[in-house]
This record gives sequence, structure tokens and C-alpha cells, in this order.
Amino acid sequence: MRKIAWLVLMTLLASAPVLAQRLSDQTSASAKVHFIENLLQQMTLDEKIGQLRLNCVGVQSPREQLLQEAAASRVGGIFYAVGRADLREFQDAAMGSRLKIPLFFAYDVIHGHRTIFPIGIGLASTWDMDAVTLAGRTAAQEASDDGLDMVFSPMVDITRDPRWGRASEGWGEDAWLSARYTATMVEALQGSNLGVAGNVMASAKHFALYGAAEGGRDYNSADMSLPRMYQDYLPPYRAAVRAGVGAMMLTYIAINGVPATSNTWLIRDLLRKQWRFKGLIISDFNAVADLVSHGVASNGREAAMLAIKAGLNMSMFDTLFRDELPDLVRSGAVSQEEIDDAVREVLGAKYDMGLFADPYLRIGAVSDDPQDIHDESRLHREQARDVARKSLVLLKNQRNVLPLDRTAVIAVVGPLAKSRLDILGNWSAIGSAAQAVSVYDGIANALGAPERLLYARGADVTDDPQVLNFLNAPGANPADVEVDPRSPTSMLQEAVEVARHADVVVAVVGESRGMSYEGASRASLGLPAYQARLIQALKATGKPLVLVLMNGRALSIGKEHDAADAVLETWYSGTEGGNAIADVLFGDYNPSGKLPVTFPRSVGQVPTYYNHLNTNRPYQANDPRAQTSRYFDEEYGPLYPFGFGLSYTQFSVSDITLTRHNLNRGEVLGASVVVKNTGPRAGATVVQLYIRDISASISRPVKELKRYRRIMLQAGEEKTVSFNLSEQDLKFYNAKLEYAAEAGAFSVMIGLDSRDVKEARFELF
Repeated sequence: MRKIAWLVLMTLLASAPVLAQRLSDQTSASAKVHFIENLLQQMTLDEKIGQLRLNCVGVQSPREQLLQEAAASRVGGIFYAVGRADLREFQDAAMGSRLKIPLFFAYDVIHGHRTIFPIGIGLASTWDMDAVTLAGRTAAQEASDDGLDMVFSPMVDITRDPRWGRASEGWGEDAWLSARYTATMVEALQGSNLGVAGNVMASAKHFALYGAAEGGRDYNSADMSLPRMYQDYLPPYRAAVRAGVGAMMLTYIAINGVPATSNTWLIRDLLRKQWRFKGLIISDFNAVADLVSHGVASNGREAAMLAIKAGLNMSMFDTLFRDELPDLVRSGAVSQEEIDDAVREVLGAKYDMGLFADPYLRIGAVSDDPQDIHDESRLHREQARDVARKSLVLLKNQRNVLPLDRTAVIAVVGPLAKSRLDILGNWSAIGSAAQAVSVYDGIANALGAPERLLYARGADVTDDPQVLNFLNAPGANPADVEVDPRSPTSMLQEAVEVARHADVVVAVVGESRGMSYEGASRASLGLPAYQARLIQALKATGKPLVLVLMNGRALSIGKEHDAADAVLETWYSGTEGGNAIADVLFGDYNPSGKLPVTFPRSVGQVPTYYNHLNTNRPYQANDPRAQTSRYFDEEYGPLYPFGFGLSYTQFSVSDITLTRHNLNRGEVLGASVVVKNTGPRAGATVVQLYIRDISASISRPVKELKRYRRIMLQAGEEKTVSFNLSEQDLKFYNAKLEYAAEAGAFSVMIGLDSRDVKEARFELF
């Protein structure tokens, strides 16, 4: 009996910290509810509606008007204002209001704040959660230091159509991988306690299916079956919810005919009831008013009513909630309860951010304001360079042209080579182009011999007047494409002459950052004509040719791939991009990035994502004339597959060893391979595991990523890489939206990309 009593005592003592934490959490939650309900009872209808408005300084809200609204509790938050001094003025106004309800301040911090990291698709190319965490923590600290409480990040939309300009912001085409990036970034931004300076509330976006817009055309609609939606597009948003994301921004688009802003099923049924999301729901910019152009509201009054009744909490760039909700409540068309429910979420977010405890938590005191908000000391260059190097993907390296020889004469050519603005990429927050390192700068720093570094622009980014008019239109953001006054012929001749005097040519080509941006969908995916012509002219010189790509989407560059000796995908790599690229070009860093998207051979192949269904007549390599699912006028398959990326060393992968060939539910199956570095130098690679459900109640993808592991191997070193799979990894949503694994045969595939894999089979019982 003594032994039993002792065990019981030890169990109670061991569980005491857990019980104490639960009690503390319950007490904290209770205090929060009590505080909000008490405040809500004191608020007038106008003050409540004011909390539902998220506005910025602009034509519709001049600064003085916004200050007056803050002083009257007629606005709940402000976005696109940044810097402690400016934000303090707005918060001072709010603190002069009747109930002293603080404002919160938000900004688009997608891939860095002052220090710019690689764009989302570049971060995804690292396949490294530590790198994503570093980028997120750095961004959170810098944003907080500038007085921001919330960031509109991460952008988690799955896209399988590279024509969509916003493909640059997200994690790529794979839902499983994107979900993991999403959770990692949410946790990095928010930290363990949102009520502490240095942490900011994340607002995941754009819920939901924005990346599935038809034809890759921004703002277009998406029409999709529920199993596909749940399987292939919703996982990253759900991962954000599970990671505790504080807010969710809705998409602009209509989903199965109903715009997200007024989509009761999306907001109330899926997000609130099924997923039990407890945070703040925000519209995108002017999206409530857009319900009229969508054709689901006849006027602004109806638009405001539809949005609030669907469950929207906060209207971004608002005038309609302000103008229409008071009378809608008085008339009974909108209930007081619906208003109160929305206000609770706004107040709850502010409570979680720590703003009721200290409205100046992230703004700080005047005495602590930086003298120069752009001071170099506020940047985190080492971190940016480290992450940028990991994001670079080597796509080709014929005859080991790379790494470059530091004793060589190097010609740097191309319209993007000296651009410090473009290397920052889109949505570069308040990153300064003057503080960015261009590709030319980075090569010059690494070479250290100006007499052996040559340069020629060679071409403009584009010669298409329609494209130039779009990119440089008055009021466009950004209007930043430089047009050289010289003739195209003279620029091309100069580049060829420079190349002839060099030992190797580095051509920096691709898209200006404005070409991979919101509203910047492309009907073609090739290099613009001037740049394509430049590559062929450089090839004709016979000099070794290295392409450094700068772009925000997968491109179709078959001819350029054939012409080049080496191709390095750099995306838009951020503040330290030029130095990071030079590190790889000269071999100071061995590239290890892997593509998170598939590169098509032409735009006609789109969509060409790796995890497609098999179809009833899959392609047969041994019978090219067979009537199969393919384009007969183009080689089958992508130019570069998902998960692809080379190194300056080589790796071999053994056949797969399974711990069992029959898997019972509740058991674990082990799959392992031996990976060996067979090349001359140390290097990292990403070992990827895919599965395929051979026969199921609905057609399943030809392969799906389920595990991966980054490993570093010295020259000649080998390592056994093991993965565990369980029933959970085999589950999917069937036609009835039941999430389950079905008995039958499965393939497990392991390789260094999605195309070149070893395969084994097992049965689930």
C-alpha cells in the first residue's frame, strides 16, 4: 500500500506543473473574457463599428481625418503606417478617446521588414525550417522595433499555375510541404507570447484558394470539388490555425460562385465550426466594396450586410462599415449580436497583442526612438546572407563551369545585374534598395579585382510597349523598370564585345520585380524577347555562359537552358542577395536548394504540377505514338521537376529497405536508403520520400511528398537515411469528405527529386 501511495503522490507531483499551467491558462482566458465583456457593455454602437474598421492614410482617409477618427474610437487599426514617431501620434489620439481603446498597427511583412530575405518561393527552396524560422524571427523583431503589432503574413496560397503573379509570395505547389512552412512561420512571427515586444501577430492569407484562380489570372474565380479543396489547397490554412495564428485574411476571389468576403460556409462553417478558429478575420483591401463588382451585392449597403452576416470581423480600407452598419442595425437587418461578435474578436486580438496592458508596448518611449530609422545597425545582414544562400537552386552545371575561377576575367551582363531594387523582390516592406547588394556588387566584392570584372547591360528587361506601359504606368506599384536610351542593337553589340574579352560570361536575366506581383499575371512564361536574343548572342561567342535567373515564378526557359553551360535560380534573394549569389558562384557555398515548384517546358503545359492524377491513359515512354494524356508536339514532362536541385558534388541513393511489407493499422513502417557523397567536396542535399496509393475509392496522385530530410555529407561519406510512415500518412479525403486510409497496395519512393526515385511496395491492412 505504501508503494501504491508513493506512486500516486509522485504522479500528482509530476502532473502539478501541467495542472498549474492549465489553471493559469483558464484563469487568463477567464480574465480576458471578463475584460472584453465589461468593455463591450460600455461601448456605443458607433464605437463598436469603429473597431471593425482597418484603415490607412490615403485619399479616402487623409491623415487628419484618421487622427480624428482615432480620437473618437471610429477606427480599430491602421495599416501601412510605420515608424514609432508616426504611430505614437495615432496611439496618442486613441488614448484621448472616451474609453481609451488602443489601436493596433499592421503592415505587409512577407519576407522581411527592413532586412529583406528571399521571397516566399525562395524561402521554400531552402527546404530548411531553421532558415524559415530565422527569417521569421528577424522580421518579427524588426517589425516590432518599428512599432508594428500585426503583419499580413505568411502568404500560404497553393498555386499550380505559374502565370499567377502572386506565386512568388507563397510556398509553391505542394500542400504537405506548404503546411509545414506555414506553421513554422506563424510560430516564428508570434513567438511563445504575443503580449511581449519582439513578437507580432501573424495574419495568414488569403483564405481560401486564391492561388487556384482560373487561368492564373489574378482576382479570377475558383470552382473546385470539395475533396480536391480539402486535399490540395486547404492544408496550409489549417496548419496556420493549428499553429495558433492570431488572424486570417480572406481572399478576394469567389469560391464556387460565392466571394470569400460574403461566404458563410467558408467563414462560419469551415473556419469557425470545423476548424474552431478563435482569431480575428480580416477582409483584403476594399474587398467589402468589391462584393458589388462581384455581382452578389446590388449596392454598398447590401455588401456591408452580407459581409458582417457571413462572419467578417474587420473591413480593410473601410468606408462601407462606417457608413452602412449603423442604419443596418437600427433597421434590424443586422443584429446587435452580430456586431458584438465581431467586436469581441477585434478586442480579443488587441488583448492578445498586449495592447490593453500597454498601448505603447512596441512603440516605446520617445527617448528610445532611433535617430535614423534607416541606420545600417538596424539590419541583420549575416542572417539574410545565410538564408539567401540556402535558397539558391543550381539547375544545370555542364562541364563544371561553376564554381567560377577567381583568376578569370568575368563579364557580367544583363538588365538585372546591377539592379538593387529588383533583387529585393515584391512586397519588400520598407527594405531600402540603397542598402541592397546587387549581383554585380556581390561578384565585385568576391572577385576583389576590378580589372578582371567587365560589365554590359546588353538589353532592357523588355521591349514590349504593352508590358512597359503596365509596369511603368502612372501610379503603378512599382513603377521602376529602367529603359536605356540606347538602341537595342548598340546594347547587344556592346555585350557581345565585352563577352569576347572575358573568360566566362555571367548573364543576369529574368523578370523585374513588378512582373511577379499582385495583379501581374502573365500569359507567357518565357524570357522577354530582348533578353532571349541577348542569351543567344552571348552563346554564339563560344564563351562559357552562366545564367543567373531572377524571377518570382517558374519560367519556361528551354532554349536558354540549352544555350547555357550553367543555370542558377536565385529568385529575388533580398538585401544580401548579391553576396549570397557570389558565394555560390565562386564555390564558397555549395548550393543545396530544391525547387518547390515544377518548371514547365512551355506555357502550354500548364498546369504541370508533380502530384497529378494518373488518368485512364497515362503517358507511355516506350510507345510515343500511343493515345495517352500528353501533348504530342512537345517532349513529355517538365523541364525541371519539383524537388530538383544540383550540387557541386554528386550523391548516390541506394535501393529502399523496408522494415515490413505488410502494415497493420497502429503500426509503423520504416523505409530507409543509403545516401553517399560520391563527389569531390562536402555538400548538403534533401532526401525526399513520396508515396502513392495504388488503388483507392477515388483516383489518387501519382506521388505525394510525405517526408524529407536535409543531410550534409563530406566527400566519400555515406549515411543511412530512415523515415517512418504510419496509417496517418496514408489518409485522404474521399468522395464523402471522410478522412481515412483505405486498405490496399502503396508505393513508397525515395530520391533527391520527385522524378528520379527508387521504389518499393507495401500493403496496408
